[in-house]
Amino acid sequence: MTKKFEVGEIITGKVTGVQPYGAFVALDEETQGLVHISEITYGYVKEVSEFLSVGQEIEVKVLEVDEKAGKISLSIRALQERPPVLRKEDKPKKSLQARVDEQDAEGFNSLKDKLQDWIKQSGQ
Repeated sequence: MTKKFEVGEIITGKVTGVQPYGAFVALDEETQGLVHISEITYGYVKEVSEFLSVGQEIEVKVLEVDEKAGKISLSIRALQERPPVLRKEDKPKKSLQARVDEQDAEGFNSLKDKLQDWIKQSGQ
């Protein structure tokens, strides 16, 4: 590493390789870092290639620098606004019986209607 990169620094780099586990990003002529798949964006990332491609210029934040190993951990997600999270207490609570009634009401009503037809058919 010719230049010393600092944790928290924001850099524009170029994607040099895409792997199933993340993307390699050139930070200068001699230094590259890795954006792990979990640091690409908030939410689930199935395929890195759906978000990044070789040659693409991206802005990244330095998360960690391991000078001995010559590795730099980068993040795109750290530069994004965190999406709002719907917490359980924000949802209206329904009792178990209310949920059963809601889901099964139509099925039971149609059975009740059919029952009368079946009784009439069996009496003939």
